[in-house]
Amino acid sequence: MSRIICCPRSSVVKLSLMALLLFVTSFPSCLNDRVAEFALTEKVGDSKEEDSQEGVVEENDFDSEDLEVFYPTNQWQTVRPGQAVPAGLHVQLNLQTGEKLAKLPDNENKKSDVKDPPKSKGLGHIDIDPSSFTTQELKKALSKMKKSMKTDDTLAQKAHQEDVRRRFRPIEKLKEEFRELNLQLETDFEIMFKLINKFNSSTSTLEEKITALHDLEYYVHQVDNAKDLLSIGGLQLLINGLNSTEPLVKEYASFVLGAALSSNPKIQVAAIEGGALQKLLVILATDQPLAVKKKALFALSSMLRQFPYAQQQFLKLGGLQVLRHLCTEKGTEMLHIRIVTLLYDLVVEKLSLKDSPDDDDQFRERAQQYGQVILLPAIVEQGWCGIIPNLLRMPEHDAREKVLKTVHVLLASCRDSYKADHSLSHTLSLLRQEYEVLAADEQKEGEDDGYFKEVLSSINSLAQQLK
Repeated sequence: MSRIICCPRSSVVKLSLMALLLFVTSFPSCLNDRVAEFALTEKVGDSKEEDSQEGVVEENDFDSEDLEVFYPTNQWQTVRPGQAVPAGLHVQLNLQTGEKLAKLPDNENKKSDVKDPPKSKGLGHIDIDPSSFTTQELKKALSKMKKSMKTDDTLAQKAHQEDVRRRFRPIEKLKEEFRELNLQLETDFEIMFKLINKFNSSTSTLEEKITALHDLEYYVHQVDNAKDLLSIGGLQLLINGLNSTEPLVKEYASFVLGAALSSNPKIQVAAIEGGALQKLLVILATDQPLAVKKKALFALSSMLRQFPYAQQQFLKLGGLQVLRHLCTEKGTEMLHIRIVTLLYDLVVEKLSLKDSPDDDDQFRERAQQYGQVILLPAIVEQGWCGIIPNLLRMPEHDAREKVLKTVHVLLASCRDSYKADHSLSHTLSLLRQEYEVLAADEQKEGEDDGYFKEVLSSINSLAQQLK
């Protein structure tokens, strides 16, 4: 059976008051001992976290050159405003005083989380011990470093400028040279105009006129320049020069005229209208130096090629008779192959119309023009079937090749004449023997399809067709 002990009420009240008094008197001292426990303690991770937590002091409030670095130890140290705190330290903020404290982590002796400052490539090792340099010494060193860098940059810039001056001319010099060039620059039209005036001037010497014609020939090869020559009246002056009493003037006037006529229909029409064809035939038919006739034949050939109207007028004016006389005249051997080549080109030019389309309006017009050129009958009538084969006796291989081509082209019209010509068959036999040897030597040298083999093939083909 339990027993209940009862205490007087007055005793209980006394004990409660004593306990409360003891608590009140001991609480302040306990609070003072626990102040450190109420401080905020954290470990700084990186610069971004540090910036976000250091809201009290703004970095922009301090000069960048006056910022000091906080050097931590294993003991708590006060971080002054403006000091840069390295990452990885333990930081405390006293809530009562607002003071910031920092120290190295406890495992610093084993492995420090504080990273060493990066090494500069250009400055080498930097001693950041605050006892080594003062702020003023660091500022002076930085100023000298900037001056040194400026000096190096200036030297490099001067070297580059000197190299540019050595390799390139100043723009003012270039502008001056271009101005001089523009003053001396002349168009082809202006040059030809001066040359024509020099040729036509009564005060010019014969040498000056010949020089002007020689230079003019260089320009009139171009189609547009030849047309400009016509527009300034130079073409007619050249045609009139064909009547000159000076052989050199005739020679060079024919030379320039032939260059202007080549593959230029507009000049061909203007030349035949200006009487050039008649004057050229006169030079070829009369007693003239061989050089003059050579250039006149060149001009005649340039006029007749690809110009059926000029070919028609050539036949009417007796041009075939003039050329036949040159082929039988002694001392004109150098002109024979040129004449045969001209006849070959004229015959092939007309025969090539057979391969052109019939539905072409331009073809029909040209066919009508060439239809009025009775060339092959005139060649047969003038006795060319006997004249041309005789030229096979020439010693030059190139001349023989061209004559053989012409004989082949005229075979259909001159077959009867060729068969009746016993000297032709004898000449072909001699040529066959000669070129068989040359072709064999050619084949021994490894040329299966050489030049002499082609000539031999042409000889055998012609002999076979004449049997």
